[in-house]
Amino acid sequence: MISDAPAFLGQFARHPLATGAVLPSGSALARDITAAIPRTGQPLVVELGPGTGAFTRTIQQRLAGRGQHLAVELNPSFAAALSRRHPAVRVIRADAATLDRVLSDRHLPAADVVVSGLPWAAFGAGRQLAVLDAVLRTLRPSGAFTTFAYRHALATRPARRFRRLLTGAFEEVTVGRTVWSNVPPALVYHCRRPVPR
Repeated sequence: MISDAPAFLGQFARHPLATGAVLPSGSALARDITAAIPRTGQPLVVELGPGTGAFTRTIQQRLAGRGQHLAVELNPSFAAALSRRHPAVRVIRADAATLDRVLSDRHLPAADVVVSGLPWAAFGAGRQLAVLDAVLRTLRPSGAFTTFAYRHALATRPARRFRRLLTGAFEEVTVGRTVWSNVPPALVYHCRRPVPR
């Protein structure tokens, strides 16, 4: 979303580790990362780190008025803008590591799908584990977790560590195609069937 680029760049300059990217993700990546959202039923979809809403709009399109869409955003500027732009989305200003408490405080069931726009490669080991554990505690046994990684960062230590965490946490982890049109190019991890803990 080019129109969001100035706001995104400003937040990156102020909070580079929390924002994790210079530009919002593109529509092709949004289509890939939201593919796990069912086209029928009343699913609960949780979006982590929606930022300016690059994935939010596509999630809303896939839900088409069904189910519930909860967006958890820590950045107050992003959360306020997202609430104005997407009034049908329940935007919660909270830390993703407290996701289980966010759902229980609102008497919500386990999530059917968790879509993450969080900058995993910018997180330390403890932060990666804390957020992923929160996702696992809130996801249905049949649920899906999708997140993305930048192609150029796959060989970095944090990215390799996160990939190992995913393969240990889910029975199935599929790596999607590289979306070369995204800036920078990215791919999606499609994770299903959380390993019981």
